Parts: sequence; structure tokens; C-alpha cells
Amino acid sequence: MIHAIIYTSNTGHTEKYAMLLGEKTGLPVYSLSEGKKKLSKGEKVIYFGWISAMRVKGLKEARAQYSVEAVCAVGMCGTGNLIADIKKANSITDGTPLFTLQGGIDTARLRGLNRAVISMMHKGLRDKKNKTDDEKRMLELLSTGRDCVSSENLEYVLSFVRRNIHVA
Repeated sequence: MIHAIIYTSNTGHTEKYAMLLGEKTGLPVYSLSEGKKKLSKGEKVIYFGWISAMRVKGLKEARAQYSVEAVCAVGMCGTGNLIADIKKANSITDGTPLFTLQGGIDTARLRGLNRAVISMMHKGLRDKKNKTDDEKRMLELLSTGRDCVSSENLEYVLSFVRRNIHVA
């Protein structure tokens, strides 16, 4: 049985998804640091982390602390995209479900290297000729800074939880 939802968030989108799933399932939701105080080592959790350069932030630390039963990776790309790339970059086995969720971008909350990388990405896409549809959507997201968190994006995760995990 899953005991909790654990998350690491940078600009708030990942936290919003974790809280939404918690509301829908009744599972308690904790930040990674808070969870260390509330849960025992090895407890079964669903982990939410944000994507940076195909890496799910905090996943390594979460795996060291808990039994991660499913991973929800939140980033700027569309929900359901980049599954194979993220699995490979994070050594997520086929036995561990991975869900990718579009979160959004909030450039005002970005700092340091993350802010510089996003700024370069935005400029590169803006200047590129013959953009693909995905690149056009990404440019719009980077330009508007909108929040794409929605209950609809969580449907596959919720379906998995209902099918495979007994929720107390």
C-alpha cells in the first residue's frame, strides 16, 4: 500500500500536481524534506519531481529514502512526452511507472543557472526559422509564462492509482 505522495518543486507546478493527486486519493502529501520527518525509511510512495535536462530532481534522494512505486516528472513539455528519454536519463526501470506532466514556466521564480538556461532556450526558439509545432508551443509557453497544471493532465496517474494501488 502506498503511504504518501512526496515531491520536490522549483516554481510550484510540481507541488500543485502532488496536492491535486493528494486531494483525489486521500494520500498525505509532503515535500521531500518534510517527508523525512513524517515517514519511515523504505515506505512506499509516489514521487513527483521537476525535470531539468531530462533529470527528475530529487529522485535519487527519494529512492535512497523510500520505495518509489511511481514517478511523476513535471516539466515544460506536453503531458505524456519524453517518457523514453526521461526513463533512460534517470535509470527508471520498466517496472516503475513514469508519468510526464506539463507544468508550465514561471520565469520570475527561476534563479541562477536555471534562469540562464531558460533564457537561452527562449532566445534560440524565438530566432529559429521553420519551427515545428512542438517548438511553436514551447515558444508560446516560454513567452507567456503560463501555468498548465490541470486535473485532466493527472488522469493517467489517477487511473494507475485506482487500478494498481490500494489507497487507505
